[in-house]
Amino acid sequence: MVHSILIPEEWRDYELVDTGDGMKLERWGQYMMARPDPRIIWSKGDPELWKKADAVFEGENWKFRNEPPQDWVVSWERLRFMLRPTDFKHTGVFPEQAVNWQWLQQKKATRVLNLFAYTGGATMAAALAGAHVTHVDSSKPAMMWAGENARLSRISKDKIRWIQEDALKFVSREIRRGVKYDGIIMDPPRFGRGPSGEVWKLEEKLPELVRAAHEILSPTPQFFLINAYTADLSSIALGNLLSDVMGKEVESGELGLKESSKGRVLPAGIFARWKSLTQKIPN
Repeated sequence: MVHSILIPEEWRDYELVDTGDGMKLERWGQYMMARPDPRIIWSKGDPELWKKADAVFEGENWKFRNEPPQDWVVSWERLRFMLRPTDFKHTGVFPEQAVNWQWLQQKKATRVLNLFAYTGGATMAAALAGAHVTHVDSSKPAMMWAGENARLSRISKDKIRWIQEDALKFVSREIRRGVKYDGIIMDPPRFGRGPSGEVWKLEEKLPELVRAAHEILSPTPQFFLINAYTADLSSIALGNLLSDVMGKEVESGELGLKESSKGRVLPAGIFARWKSLTQKIPN
């Protein structure tokens, strides 16, 4: 199994400016934001830079020195995202995922399933690579946000099928229907609830979901990608799980973002991914 640390380098509309004291300072377009990150246990690189922040997330709320732009849109290659400062400190985009978007755009899959698809970055990357994507998320607001991003990115309506559903329930139904996919993406949270109150706990449910998803892969699949953000789970463990169903050709590791002030790397998540080497998968 290959272990990697992947850092995106293609962003123009995003910059990790500085980090320190439990906070990260970011530029989204021309707008500067400071928000918490518990992994940042070191000191700020340049305290003067933080005076430029237009918005700061403190406690459980945003404090605005300057209001965000009215139509706040950022781009990564052909993907376009509408940003919003949410109550849970996010903006709607995880910039470290650009390395996976680039990876997906190099794959030639006809049918792709994206589970826990959130605001649609991976969905759009796969669709722009030519796939028909089934986008599954339990949150109606996230689904609407993803649809808005797809329209901004000028993706044809017939390229994406939108499903608001619990991920494991949806996959179980696809198994019964005999539906097959050439590529699978999943970005599960540590904890969550489905639209009918289904409880998701990562450590308990992820192995079951990965094995179920394996059953709906076509005989000649192209890829299987898993992302996670919990510090309780190692990328090696994630890679071992994916290797269980896909064989030995698995890459796992960390996603990171490099700050521009001192060049330090902020750990931003873990991943495991498999790509086809033209052979069939094990039964």
